[in-house]
Amino acid sequence: MGRVLGVDYGDKRIGLAISDELGIVATPLGTHTRKCKGDDVNAVAAICRERGIDSVVVGHPLNMDGSSGAAVEKVDDFVQRLGAAIDLPIELWDERMSTMSAERVLIEGNMSRRKRKGVVDKLAAQIILQNYLDSQ
Repeated sequence: MGRVLGVDYGDKRIGLAISDELGIVATPLGTHTRKCKGDDVNAVAAICRERGIDSVVVGHPLNMDGSSGAAVEKVDDFVQRLGAAIDLPIELWDERMSTMSAERVLIEGNMSRRKRKGVVDKLAAQIILQNYLDSQ
C-alpha cells in the first residue's frame, strides 16, 4: 500500500495525517493554515513529495443524510486542483462524524476549548485516514 496522506480540508485549516509504510497505522502530522487555493495545494503537494506519499485520502464532508452541500463542492475543487499538482491516486472518504469524534476524544481528555482548536483538525485527519486504512 505504501504511505498514505490523510487530509481533512476545512474552512480555516487543513488537517493532515500520515500512515506508516505498511498502511496500517495513521498518525497525526499537523495542520496547514489555509491562505489561498494555490498555496493550500502547493503545501499539500510539497508534503507528498517530502514524505514519499504514495496516495492521498481526502475527507468528503457529506451531509448526515448522504447528500452533498457547499462543503463538498469546496473539497471537490481542492481535490481537482491537487490532482493537477501531483501524480498520485486521490480517494475521497466519507468523513461524517470524524470532526465530532475528534472533539469528543479531546473533551474526554479534558483539553481546553482553546487548545482543541489547534489539534482537532489533525486528529480528524487521523480518524479519516485510520478508517480508510482499516477498510483496506
